[in-house]
Parts: sequence; C-alpha cells; structure tokens
Amino acid sequence: MAVGILLVTHLGIGTALAAVAGRLLGTLPLKVEVFEMAYDADPEAALPSASAALRRADGGDGVLVLTDMYGATPANLAARLAHLGTPVRRVSALSLPMLLRVLNYPELPLDQLPAVAAAGARNGVVHDDA
Repeated sequence: MAVGILLVTHLGIGTALAAVAGRLLGTLPLKVEVFEMAYDADPEAALPSASAALRRADGGDGVLVLTDMYGATPANLAARLAHLGTPVRRVSALSLPMLLRVLNYPELPLDQLPAVAAAGARNGVVHDDA
C-alpha cells in the first residue's frame, strides 16, 4: 500500500507538471492522478469527477492533494474532497520542485508528506543575483 498523489489544478498545469516529473524520474514511485478544471468550471458539477480521480489516486494509505493556488477554484474543490472519507492532506502552491520532492520520499506516510512538499517548494526558490 502507498500514498497516492492528486494534482487538482487549472487547465494545463497538472498535466504539464506530471509529464515533466515522469520524464525526469522515469517511473514515478507513487501513483499520480491529475484533475484539471477550466477557469469557468462549476465546482459542484466537477465534484463527482474529482472524487473519482481521488479514488483512483488512493493506493490504500490516503492521498496527498496538491493544488496550484490557495483560494482558487481547484483548491476550494480539493477542500471538499477532504471530507469524502478518503484520508487526505492538502498543500497549495504546487510547483515542480514540490512535486519532485514528494516523489523522492515514497516511503513516507501521508501525515509527513505535507511538510516534505512545503520544503520542496521553499527550497526550489532561489534568488540569484547573478
């Protein structure tokens, strides 16, 4: 059993990040599902499809849900997913460093992965004066 990852993002973001991660790592060590929303999508209408994506992502130990921007429609939908029965932890501000960091710790339990994700995001930001 393993934790799954669900990327809940605006159109194009989750698919692109998952594709790059797959290209860089080859085989992904955790199951990654992507659920993308159009900018004018109705969250209520999207909930059943997002719930199905959550169930597909669950490897038996819960799902880490990564969203692109806190407060936006995908993050609000992710908040609804957290109340459907599957163990869920959510982190916003999805980036490639965040996703790669999480994928490099597939053995960690769900409760530890949000801190790993946040560290990946923080450490992925470098202010280069050169």
